[in-house]
Amino acid sequence: MTFAVGGGRFTLEAFASVEARNQMNKNRLEAFSDGVLAIIITVMVIELHTPAEPTWHALVDVLPTVLSYLLSFVFVGIYWNNHHHMLHLAGHVNGGILWANLHLLFWLSLVPFTTRWMGDTGFVEIPVLTYGVNLLLAAIAYFVLRSAIIREQGADGPLAQAVGRDWKGKLSPLLYVLGLVLAGLNPGFGMAAYALVALIWLIPDRRLELFVRQQGRS
Repeated sequence: MTFAVGGGRFTLEAFASVEARNQMNKNRLEAFSDGVLAIIITVMVIELHTPAEPTWHALVDVLPTVLSYLLSFVFVGIYWNNHHHMLHLAGHVNGGILWANLHLLFWLSLVPFTTRWMGDTGFVEIPVLTYGVNLLLAAIAYFVLRSAIIREQGADGPLAQAVGRDWKGKLSPLLYVLGLVLAGLNPGFGMAAYALVALIWLIPDRRLELFVRQQGRS
């Protein structure tokens, strides 16, 4: 079938081909991101070392490392979950979205390093501050990626509608900054602020999930 658009003539097959390429690009982006996030978790697991001795005391000695891994695992899982839903609502991707996604993956790829440093040093001030900066920059990168997708779709696009007022996204950076301030006073207070962000995001985003289900039925 041939039809005219803007003074030119196009076939239905040509439009289908363009849409297929757009879909392939999005699928490649999601597959690459999933692979990177899986590697990040794997690296964090590898960084865990067994206790030096078969005693409870030796187990207690490695608990800081295990706890830092647990928190980081939750954060990476949250990013994977929301990244999955966000890309499901993305019609197609462009160069800006690709680079914004790499920007996010860069900061997330540093999580194993900051996690290990914080755990090995027993949650002292400088490593805890570094970990908080890492989380803050990852949150900013996620916002940049989401904004790039919304800009491509338009203000009335599915992602913009699903996000709505996005109180979680606005509150999280503020809590990270608060955590950095508190970590300068007491690292434990800073960690509590970081953990609060994780707890907030563990609550499912029903609006986003509803739009994803609607997209699946359309």
